[in-house]
Amino acid sequence: MRFLRRSLVGIFLLSLTVGLLAWAGNTFYQAVQIRQEQEDRTRPARERVFAANVILAEAQTIVPVLTSFGEVRSRRTLDLRATTSGRVVELADEFEEGGNVQSGQLLARIDPSDAETALVLARTDLQEAEAGLRDAERGLGLAGDELASAQDQVRLRQQALERQEDLLARGAGTTAAVENAELAVSSAKQAVLSRRQLLANSQTKIDQANTTLSRRKINLAEAERALRETEIYAGFSGTLAEVSVVVGGLVTNNEKLAQIVDATALEVAFRVSTPQYSRLLDSDGRLLLTDVAISLDIFGVDLVTKGTINRESATVGQGQTGRLLFARIGNAKGFRPGDFVTVQVEELPLESVVLLPSGAVDSRPSVLVIGEEDRLEVIDVELLRRQGDDVIVRARGLDDREVVAQRSPLLGEGIKVRPIRPAGQDGDTVASTPDEPETIELTPERRAKLVAFVEGNQRMPAEAKERILAQLKLEQVPINVVTRIEDRIGG
Repeated sequence: MRFLRRSLVGIFLLSLTVGLLAWAGNTFYQAVQIRQEQEDRTRPARERVFAANVILAEAQTIVPVLTSFGEVRSRRTLDLRATTSGRVVELADEFEEGGNVQSGQLLARIDPSDAETALVLARTDLQEAEAGLRDAERGLGLAGDELASAQDQVRLRQQALERQEDLLARGAGTTAAVENAELAVSSAKQAVLSRRQLLANSQTKIDQANTTLSRRKINLAEAERALRETEIYAGFSGTLAEVSVVVGGLVTNNEKLAQIVDATALEVAFRVSTPQYSRLLDSDGRLLLTDVAISLDIFGVDLVTKGTINRESATVGQGQTGRLLFARIGNAKGFRPGDFVTVQVEELPLESVVLLPSGAVDSRPSVLVIGEEDRLEVIDVELLRRQGDDVIVRARGLDDREVVAQRSPLLGEGIKVRPIRPAGQDGDTVASTPDEPETIELTPERRAKLVAFVEGNQRMPAEAKERILAQLKLEQVPINVVTRIEDRIGG
């Protein structure tokens, strides 16, 4: 009985196991069938829509701004050089680096002892030459008197000869007396010739004395000029630079002592490319004498002034390209020769053009505009100028169209997009406030370091220095000011 009972239990368990396996297999088969039926169904395709930032293109008249970089130069720079050699015995109090001098001011004096001695000798030689001229003039007067006396002797001897000839003709005279009278006349004439030779010699002495006198006057003028050249004067008002001499120092002829720079007569030299240069020419091919804006960045404070283009370089320059232009600075306050500045030149206005972000134009060049049902269309444009992060273009049919501001590889012609328009473009009034500069709170040590650096900077204009110091005294200091100062001090 026990065996039979166990056998029946085993058969029951086996049958139960087989039934569960069959049920599981059937369930799996039905699941596979359902999955296949679902995969065979055709899903409706949905078009993908991309979001795109768009802006409204508006045709307008734009004045392009050409941006270049240049160097500030002085239009009047004078090298002070020694015109004679010797020892420096005197210097003006302002004769130092950065000293301000006035036009005609005595700046330096070289030892004048040798020049004064040469001047005394030249004056003595001139007096000697004048005395020689007076002696020659007196000799000429005496020679003239002797010639007149000799001519009188000839006249008297001639009269005596005529009397002897008359007596001989009347029989009262003798032939010997006539011959003696003729010999006397001949001797008198010989004396006249001697006196004429003496007069000519006297005239020659006067000419020689005049020549000697002229030479002595030239020597005197040279000695006076040499004495004057021991003193160096300022040719114009300006600031001294490159000072290389002290009192007691020896200088040689033509040695450079310093340089005068006129800091009020400044100009900026900047280079533009050849295409940019061509846009600054008028219809006759002459350079437009247009105004420029000149700016210098000093510790977050921009010094800005106006200037006018007045000329261009005659040559390109070895190893250079483009054209070198010069602009005269109007108000040069705060600028110094050697400053590296930014120059902005306004070109001729462009009419019926559109200003777009540079990312809206591809290399073709073309732009994507919103068409019907918010689908993209491609319009070819003419790229005219690049203005920083923007471009100036011209195209037919672009006015009052919405243009994709940033191109993407996912965007192309015919693709449907969801336009994202700037706030207020649809006529909504959006109040905007200017972005406040990011600020930072400084520690006392850091603040003191920055203040000391600014106060010790001699090149910074007084107005800019006061403005920066006022910012550094605030509880919250603009971070851009701190960054620029620390960049210069290595902080």
